[in-house]
Amino acid sequence: MSATAPPPASGSRGADDAGDAAAGLADGALDRLGGQPRDEAAGPGRWAALGAGGIDDEPGTSLVRGALRRLRRDPTAILGAVLVTLFVLVALAAPLIAGYQPGRALPGSGITPSSVPGPSEAHPLGLDPSGVDLLTQLVYGARQSLVIGVVSTVIGLFFGMVLGTLAGAFGGWVDTVVMRVVDILLSIPSLLLAVSIAAVAGQSGTSVMIAIGVAQIPIFARLLRGSMLAERGADYVLAATSLGLRHRTVVMSHLLPNSLGPVIVQATLVLGTAIIEVAALSYLGLGAANPATAEWGRMLVRAQPRLASDPWLAIAPGVCIAITALGFTLLGESLRQALDPKGRR
Repeated sequence: MSATAPPPASGSRGADDAGDAAAGLADGALDRLGGQPRDEAAGPGRWAALGAGGIDDEPGTSLVRGALRRLRRDPTAILGAVLVTLFVLVALAAPLIAGYQPGRALPGSGITPSSVPGPSEAHPLGLDPSGVDLLTQLVYGARQSLVIGVVSTVIGLFFGMVLGTLAGAFGGWVDTVVMRVVDILLSIPSLLLAVSIAAVAGQSGTSVMIAIGVAQIPIFARLLRGSMLAERGADYVLAATSLGLRHRTVVMSHLLPNSLGPVIVQATLVLGTAIIEVAALSYLGLGAANPATAEWGRMLVRAQPRLASDPWLAIAPGVCIAITALGFTLLGESLRQALDPKGRR
C-alpha cells in the first residue's frame, strides 16, 4: 500500500501566498519600468533623484559642481557670460582695438558748429563734437568703467564682509551697533550717497572708487550677517563646537566660508550697478579731473547739445552702458538661481 503525502502545513501555504503576492508586485513594478530591471530602466541617477524629491543632481555632486552644470544649460547665464566676457576683452584690448589716443582731437576733422562727420573708413563710428574718434573713446571708456567698477566693488565687498562677520559672529551689542550703522547707510539711496562722497572728496577717479565702494558696504554687510545667522544653527557648526574648537576657528574655518555664496552672487550684481553709477558720476561732472580721460558718462554730456542732429553720439555710449549692465545682471541672477537649493528641484 503506497504512502499518502501529508498535506502542506498552513505555515508553508501562507509563505507561498506571500511569495506569490510579492512576485505580483514585482511584475507590476517591472511593467511600469517598461519590463526592465529597476537598475537598468531607471539608473542610479533617476532613483536618487526620485528619492530626493525631484532634485536632478547625482548623489555626491557638490553644490558648486551642480551649479556650474546648471549654468552651462541656462541660456540666460550663457548670454550674460558672453556679454561680460566681451566687455572684459574690449577693455583689456583697448590699445589694440583703438587706432588713436583717447581724448586727442584730430586735426582737419571737418567739424563745424552745425555738423559732425559721420562714420567713415578711418573712423568707423565717426567723431565726437571735440574731434575725437568715437570708437577710441568707447573702448577706453570700457577700460575706465571696468577698473573703477571692479575696485569699488572690492572695496564694498571687503569692508562689508568685515562688518557682516563681526555682527554675525559675535551678536549681542556688537550686532546691534553694526546693524544700526548699516541701517543708517541703507536709508540713503546709494547713488545719492556716492554723489555726496564724491563731491566732498573731490573730482578724481579715486574719489569715484571710494564713493561707490562706500555706498555698497551696507549691502554686503547685511547680506553676510543674515547668511551667517542662518548657518549658525547648522549641524556642522554644532559638531565643531561640540569638539571643543575655539569660537574664532569655528567662525573663520566653518561658518564664514559656508556663508559666502549669497555674497559672491551679490558682488556680480553690484558690479553691473557700479558701472551705471560710474557713468552717472561722470555725467554729473564728478569723474576724472582730466578732460581727456575717456568716460561713457562724459561722452553723454558732450553729445547732449547735438542730440537732435547727431543722435548716434549719445546712442553709442548709452548702448554700451545698457549692454554691460545687462550682462552682469543676467549672469548674477543665473548664478543666484543655480546656487539656490530650491532651484535644484
